[in-house]
Amino acid sequence: MGVAADRATVGHPGVGRVLVVIPTYNEAENVRRIVARVRAAAPAVDVLVADDNSPDGTGAVADALSGADRQVHVLHRPGKDGLGAAYLAGFAWARRRGYDAVVEMDADGSHAPEDLPALLDAARHADVVIGSRWTRGARVLNWPWRRLLLSRVGNLYARVALGMPVSDATGGYRVYRSAVLDGIDLGSVRSQGYAFQVELSRLAHRAGVRIVEVPITFAEREHGDSKMSPLIVAEALWRVTRWGVRDRRAAVRGRPHALARWP
Repeated sequence: MGVAADRATVGHPGVGRVLVVIPTYNEAENVRRIVARVRAAAPAVDVLVADDNSPDGTGAVADALSGADRQVHVLHRPGKDGLGAAYLAGFAWARRRGYDAVVEMDADGSHAPEDLPALLDAARHADVVIGSRWTRGARVLNWPWRRLLLSRVGNLYARVALGMPVSDATGGYRVYRSAVLDGIDLGSVRSQGYAFQVELSRLAHRAGVRIVEVPITFAEREHGDSKMSPLIVAEALWRVTRWGVRDRRAAVRGRPHALARWP
């Protein structure tokens, strides 16, 4: 049996080797629990905990998990540099090691690892899969009405401003085929938080890749403090507005997108 045939039997059927990237900062209460749930829900995938030098000892907990399970890895980063930077570092780690797909997942349990098999199944026939809170069949649990309203309005604004047929552009539970990450300009990405997810949605949409949404159950964290802040919301609003204006000006002038179309 050849190498290609061997690789086809590794990882998730129809997808290949999968790495789940879980960024952490002060998630010592959650990281053990979330890694265990991922390993139980999808035993064939690998996990990378990307820790931003958490002062609460999250990195040490992750090291212990890695020492006990060869499918769990740890990327120690020098300091708190933001969600987007952590994911970009995780993407680079995965690409250097030949993974076929990369998953974004929060450490706080808001993204249910039990939904991961459905996302990976969808990735058999898609380039990007978004675990959506706002598509038919999804559920959002224990969120205050202000957060619900903010997310719904923000996603509607992103959809209209950027012309993307995506209902949850800010959603952070995703699967990216590695070929997609190789085909878009990740070096140009500077945003964080909600804006990071919108920016990657925009880059993927403009590259012409196949994006599908899968309904998930999203729950508010039970342990630790939320990383959401007014600054993150303001950054997303400012960047989406700027991208929308830029895209419309380019369309009026008849300029092609800066990104190549997907084959």
